[in-house]
Amino acid sequence: MRATPIGDAAWRARQRSRRWREWLLQGTLALLLVGLAFLLAHNITANLAARQIKSGFGFLADPAGFNIGELLFEYSARDSYLRAFAVGMANTLRVALTGIVLASTLGVIVGLMRLARHPLIRALGGAWVEVFRNVPLLIQLLAIYLLVTELLPEATQAWTLVGAALLSKEGLQIAVPEAGGTALLIALAALVVGGGAGWFAARRWLTAGAGLAGLLSGSVVALIAWLAAGAIGGWSQPARDGFLISGGAALTPEFLALWLGLSLFTSGSIAELVRAGALAVPIGQTHAALALGLTRGQTMGAVILPQALRLAIPPLASQYMNLVKNSSLAVVIGYPDLVSIANTSINQNGQALEVILIIMAVYLSLNLVIALIMNTINARVTRAPR
Repeated sequence: MRATPIGDAAWRARQRSRRWREWLLQGTLALLLVGLAFLLAHNITANLAARQIKSGFGFLADPAGFNIGELLFEYSARDSYLRAFAVGMANTLRVALTGIVLASTLGVIVGLMRLARHPLIRALGGAWVEVFRNVPLLIQLLAIYLLVTELLPEATQAWTLVGAALLSKEGLQIAVPEAGGTALLIALAALVVGGGAGWFAARRWLTAGAGLAGLLSGSVVALIAWLAAGAIGGWSQPARDGFLISGGAALTPEFLALWLGLSLFTSGSIAELVRAGALAVPIGQTHAALALGLTRGQTMGAVILPQALRLAIPPLASQYMNLVKNSSLAVVIGYPDLVSIANTSINQNGQALEVILIIMAVYLSLNLVIALIMNTINARVTRAPR
């Protein structure tokens, strides 16, 4: 039946009334939230004034007055709190990004082990997942740190690894090109260029797995560029110098413990995501690939794994964000990340509220960036042909 004009007018009137009620409720809720925030801010300001505690972020321009043991760029105790926080954030990013790379690599390998037909390999993969996923991260960090600082030899008796690295209680000293930062920039540029070229080539010849192919090709090109920079400009080799080790680049025990702890802990969950994604791919695709003459390895690498990684991207974003947040446990082993430097700052100036707000803002921003990147990747791969 066709609605009459009177019925249409009544329906439109009801719709307008409903929209007005919704706007009224939302406006009332917004006003209540603003009022609550105002009362909270007024209460905090009054309590700080009553206790004669300074407030505001002006302290960021004051000299920090403390040194930081692990630096990615120049810093001294005469520099400002703002620069000290920048050092802490750089250290947090350093361990978070390297942890994401190692955790992803280990997670994919262990996830494939969980799918292996050989019972021993499958059992080892299961043991890896159960141990590292179920033991609390704090316990793992303390255990790894104790292993590094107690069981490794002194610097005078450091273990030599592949002739290019020394491992001792001082940490891991590795050979690096004399060019240093320039070689790193060249390697990063090679990673981008090689990865882009590999991705475009893979998109032309493959129907799936272009992203993984681009990542692998970029990594290979970056490694070649790094080795070429060392071959041309020379290498800075670590060597025993009395009771110390000089030369090369040093990875401190604190960084190694945190990096390995975060990576191992997160790799167990990523392995389960890879396994679940592979099992979610219809079994008919495996049978079809085998019927076409592909081996089981080729079927897994070209058919199953690319689709499994697509399915794993949304929960993978949560694991990456958890890894970034878990890096705040660095304070228990003395690694100078953002939280550790923030604690020192609070002890120096007593402005706990402002420092905590800075920590919250940094971690919120980092996780929003990760979510944005992973959502972009997810939106792109879900549009790709399956």
